[in-house]
Amino acid sequence: MLDEGELARNAVAVLRGNWIREHTVPARTLYPHQWSWDAAFIAVGLAYADPERAWADLRSLFSAQWADGRVPHIVFDPDVSERDYFPGPGFWGRQTTGIVQPPVHARAVWLVHQRHPSPQRLREFYPKLVHQQEYLARHRDYGGGLVSIVHPWESGLDNSPAWDDALSAIPADLDMLRQYRRRDIEVAAVSHRPTDRDYARYIGLAASYRDVGYQDSAKHPFLVECPAFNTLYADAELALAEIAEAIGQAPAPHRQRAHDIQEALLQRLFDSSTGLFYALDLHSEKRTEARCISGLLPLLLPGLPLAIADGLVRELTSTRFGIPAASYDRTAPDFDTLRYWRGPVWINMNWLLWRGLKAHGRPELAEQLRMALLTLIAEHGCFEYFAPDTGEGIGGSEFSWTAALALDLMGGIIAGP
Repeated sequence: MLDEGELARNAVAVLRGNWIREHTVPARTLYPHQWSWDAAFIAVGLAYADPERAWADLRSLFSAQWADGRVPHIVFDPDVSERDYFPGPGFWGRQTTGIVQPPVHARAVWLVHQRHPSPQRLREFYPKLVHQQEYLARHRDYGGGLVSIVHPWESGLDNSPAWDDALSAIPADLDMLRQYRRRDIEVAAVSHRPTDRDYARYIGLAASYRDVGYQDSAKHPFLVECPAFNTLYADAELALAEIAEAIGQAPAPHRQRAHDIQEALLQRLFDSSTGLFYALDLHSEKRTEARCISGLLPLLLPGLPLAIADGLVRELTSTRFGIPAASYDRTAPDFDTLRYWRGPVWINMNWLLWRGLKAHGRPELAEQLRMALLTLIAEHGCFEYFAPDTGEGIGGSEFSWTAALALDLMGGIIAGP
């Protein structure tokens, strides 16, 4: 029998243990700075345990928003040594990275407000969130109505097979890893992390973007339209419509923008022969053939046509993904139960799918997924991700978004101090 009270106490303890001054880190050893989409997921859980910290976490992140509107994927803690995380501020040339992550923050702001209403904070965050969306629309849309990522890290699904085809055209300079020493494999198992070849490409892409002053261009060597990123881009507009209405602004433009993004997703990334969405490489103009969890995420959009939503549900419950969903096709020959986004189960992506199932009137399946996630966390702990076959916790332990989203999955049950 699942003891939700004990699970809630453990989750709250993880969030309290990872709080540093004015923000929450994902995990103290592996991720000692503030990450962008982590901050949003964490705020959703903190809304139950400590709402003031939820707002503080978001405020800390947005205090580092660039003048052009981008919200950086990492805000570096100046008290953390350069030796403790790579690539750190010395590599990026500033106290943040120059790349972004999925814009889940508008939804987080709205969810925190729903738990603890604060029109004042909605008014505070609304222009910042709009500016974030404007950056993506103005600088990352190369004419198709969707935004492109310029680095696999921007997707949040760092080494997903969805990027393999696009990355194959980019040289892997392994000598770069002699110049820049990896820190991640010093605190996590090598077999769980991206390979050296992939990592060399990641560093090369980041360096090339840095060296042009983080200016966006259609000439950037990696330009990919990701279905998960663009789904969250559309969902941000839906959340902004709710926020706008609550503070007396016009919601209609946001709803129209969400509709337009959804239509572009259907036109550009959907494959009717498989019923799944796929990443599109703008340079080759080809979609990947890899069936990844990112291709299920448009289920989150409540306006998705019924037949397409039903197809995504069938794919989710098939042997390729399952409940809880693996990050990559379980039947693929290169499926890996341990290596990062190439097979393991991630709580945040499944939490988004849980919301999608509820949005499309699948309460029984949503409940099945909810219980599967909570059981996984209760039995194995608040890990970064989990082996899809054994449930073993992998990656960072005492992981913040796992703890935070467990609280939301439980409806915020908080037992004891």
